[in-house]
Amino acid sequence: MTSLLNATFARCKEEGRAALVTFTTAGYPTIEETVDIMKGMQEGGSDVIELGLPFTDPIADGPTIQKANIVALNNGVTTTIVFDIVKQARASGIHVPILLMGYYNPIYKYGEQKMIKDARDAGANGFIVVDLPPEESVKFRGFCVNFGLSLIPLVAPSTTDARLKQLTSIADSFIYVVSRMGTTGATGALETNLNDLITRIRTFTGETPLAVGFGISTREHVIEVGSLANGVVIGSKVLTTIEEAESGQRGAAVKAYLQEVSGARSPSVALPTQVDSAEAIEEAALKRGLASDFKETVCQFSDRFGDFGGQYVPEAMQNCLRELERGFEDAVNDEEFWKEYKSYYPYMSRPSSFHHAPRLTEFAGGAQIWLKREDLNHTGSHKINNAVGQVLIAKRMGKTEIIAETGAGQHGVATATACAKFGLKCTVFMGAEDVRRQALNVFRMKLLGASVVPVESGTKTLRDAVNEAFRFWITNLDSTHYVIGSAIGPHPYPTIVRTFQSVIGNEIKEQFAALNDGALPNAVVACVGGGSNCVGTFHPFQDDTSVRLLGVEAGGDGVDTARHSATLVAGQVGVLHGVKTYILQNADGQIQDTHSVSAGLDYPGVGPELANWCFTKRADFIACTDAQALHGFRTLTQTEGIIPALESSHAVWGAVELAKTLPADKHIVITISGRGDKDVQSVAEVLPELGPQIGWDLRFGDI
Repeated sequence: MTSLLNATFARCKEEGRAALVTFTTAGYPTIEETVDIMKGMQEGGSDVIELGLPFTDPIADGPTIQKANIVALNNGVTTTIVFDIVKQARASGIHVPILLMGYYNPIYKYGEQKMIKDARDAGANGFIVVDLPPEESVKFRGFCVNFGLSLIPLVAPSTTDARLKQLTSIADSFIYVVSRMGTTGATGALETNLNDLITRIRTFTGETPLAVGFGISTREHVIEVGSLANGVVIGSKVLTTIEEAESGQRGAAVKAYLQEVSGARSPSVALPTQVDSAEAIEEAALKRGLASDFKETVCQFSDRFGDFGGQYVPEAMQNCLRELERGFEDAVNDEEFWKEYKSYYPYMSRPSSFHHAPRLTEFAGGAQIWLKREDLNHTGSHKINNAVGQVLIAKRMGKTEIIAETGAGQHGVATATACAKFGLKCTVFMGAEDVRRQALNVFRMKLLGASVVPVESGTKTLRDAVNEAFRFWITNLDSTHYVIGSAIGPHPYPTIVRTFQSVIGNEIKEQFAALNDGALPNAVVACVGGGSNCVGTFHPFQDDTSVRLLGVEAGGDGVDTARHSATLVAGQVGVLHGVKTYILQNADGQIQDTHSVSAGLDYPGVGPELANWCFTKRADFIACTDAQALHGFRTLTQTEGIIPALESSHAVWGAVELAKTLPADKHIVITISGRGDKDVQSVAEVLPELGPQIGWDLRFGDI
């Protein structure tokens, strides 16, 4: 079926014009109207149809396509329904090539080989997978070749010459050219340097057809781009046309719009379908080369932790991540960098306090409990360790602006603090719900000079803040560094965060040994959201197998309900925010909404190093419900006079439960990752509901 795409571009070339490639989302605005819209596309002059596979977290797409995804998912669209739509389209007389376009996780969840086979059987001709770069797509490409489907590579203005050569080598039909940096959407104007971009790309692609997308919406755009490229891609404007049309008239509206932009050209007639022979498929596979060695350089740090990790990101981000890898490696191999970083230890309040907790130990009635007091760091949490390190690297790389995401607000405060210290502009993305429940930290960020952007999409929590931060970063890569606060995201972020947060575990080792005749603790305990304080606590102990590593996740209302954030306890392997790890997802690979009383743990993924420790059983992970976390909060507050963050309260509860099972000559260390003043309002709000579950009858109005 690959040959149908090739024949289509060949016919357009013979006719002296560019192919018109158009996009719509399957199931938008309704499942029933999708085929009629596709017919309108073909009758309006489309030569190739891109049919969007809806996904909950489309980080490379603008608001128009984001909205279409949400509507389609609310309509109940699944992968199976998308295949049914393709079958119906073929049965209705749609003969142009159909490409399935979307994100990788639903494909991974469905099963790569099954996905490709079922797509072929439905009548699709290939795939465009936005966040599946060639480095990660070897297996998928192989299946596409075996079933005669095309996998369309994407290139961006930031794509290097070396990558252009490699991407051309695996293109079997055409190459999708992203004409500008940023997310999808009609802007009303084309890029001024488009001719230069196409000329540079053609230096490496030769006769391989190029189809240009992003920002194209008018007849003038089509003429101009068509004079430079072999194909013109229109997406967001098609969706806008659909949205503005009346129900029952949407197919006709799309047809009329496309006739306008195509110059009222007559629809193309069907081309004979040719299925490649097994020999031709094998020859094509050998010609394109499905080798996994796609990286331009060999990096010091592996992008994998076992089977977890990687860089599942849009092509536009590839060069920036390479730049960050080089900048990070250059910094950590430079003694002067470490000298400068450690010179700020007094500013950060390092080393942080470490001490025995006698009354908490007495309460538990078992093992001795020790506290690592990251809550006493400057800004009130462990987040300052990573924020200062990444901002120093950003300055070395010449970045002038910093962005960050935050849930509980502590990472946002730490990043805003570092930016104030070093004189950099700071923007923090935060879910609107977290803005509400962490109002104090929002005000602190603004006091420090940062801009706070409330994110209104999704559940309005940490996951949505990460999505928006990625979208902003893609648009502003040259000037901006994204300080990811947890051990998540594409390589090298999990390694960067772990490197700066490992100061926690290293200090625990030194401080415990100094007070216990050189011994190691029997267990260390930390809370787990994305995993920054946990990976920093655990990593220095990973080879000390006598030390039990216990991570405590947010169990919300219980892992047997839909309201929790216990990714390692209840999740499955998938891909989210650029990394392969455990995530919370439904049967169709859509990311589930999460819940936790603690904003910093309210996230549906986890760092890949923690995922690997879970898979190999080097670390144990349990879930703590909201009520149990509130019990931990109360216990530490009233036994030691320390008000912990609700995140840390999960670890307190888990450590106390563990201590109860051990004799008094054993030792447990808890990382108190943050202080709880930010959470007092949240505790007051939930006490009427959760207080009775733990025997705590306290009301804010009683004060």
